[in-house]
Amino acid sequence: MKPEWGFWAHRRINRLAVFRLPAEMQVFFKTNIDFLTENAVNPDRRRYAVVGEAERHFIDLDVYGDSALHILPRYWKDAVAKIGEDSLRKHGIVPWHLQTAAFQLTEAFRTKDASKILRLSADLGHYVADAHVPLHTTRNYNGQLTKQEGIHAFWESRLPELFADDYNLWIGEPHYIEDVSKEVWRIVAESHAASDSVFLFEKQLTESFDPDKKYSYELRNNVLTRTYSREFSERFHDMLKGQVERRMKASVAIVGDLWYTCWINAGQPNLDEIAGLATTIADKKEEAAEQQSWLQRLLKVRSESDN
Repeated sequence: MKPEWGFWAHRRINRLAVFRLPAEMQVFFKTNIDFLTENAVNPDRRRYAVVGEAERHFIDLDVYGDSALHILPRYWKDAVAKIGEDSLRKHGIVPWHLQTAAFQLTEAFRTKDASKILRLSADLGHYVADAHVPLHTTRNYNGQLTKQEGIHAFWESRLPELFADDYNLWIGEPHYIEDVSKEVWRIVAESHAASDSVFLFEKQLTESFDPDKKYSYELRNNVLTRTYSREFSERFHDMLKGQVERRMKASVAIVGDLWYTCWINAGQPNLDEIAGLATTIADKKEEAAEQQSWLQRLLKVRSESDN
């Protein structure tokens, strides 16, 4: 049984992105592929333990109205000047933070700091994947405003859990991104455009489906857990016509493209020289797992989904 998007899919996306890189990057990234894979989930582990982390995973575009994608400044400094930092952070900053993360990774490549390259690459992969999730672009992120509670985990947990083994996530060689800001906002726009169908199809299916068959109970870690039935999940997955697979595949593409772009922008440093360096990262082994429940209440951090 696969874990939620925050674990299996994030790890899978980072791992596959490594194989897209050119030969000049392969030795370093393949040597450290296990680190990049396992630490793809670090931002989620920090969500409840680090103030300022949670808002990096989403943006509530609908808060800004129907013209959000046209009126929101593309760059952080301009956005702060126009809207104010507190308001921006309250409603999510993923498109701006992705630009910051790309700049930081470029600098790490330029200085050939192995630990920073690995940590920032793993983190950047996570934020890219989050930006590809339709439900990360709306304030109705878990259907709480439309009586569709649980739809977040349904889309990014249950569906991949059941169907991801059949996804074709191979892309090919990476491409240089000429304008990182433009590309980041394109991703967010595509995700937001896909969110309407997520809510609409679930609503339509629920209205036509036998209520007694919408959910089932499965034994997970020796606990009987209520979840969406396989039949309901299959119908919903079919209605989405490959949407989850497309967003995951696009994530693999952009993660590889951004890693490659940052390396190019840093002057294509020779990574073979640092490939064998120890991958001990300054970050402590996160205690977020233990801290999560009480910190979430204390800081009122928005949860990603109600699993």
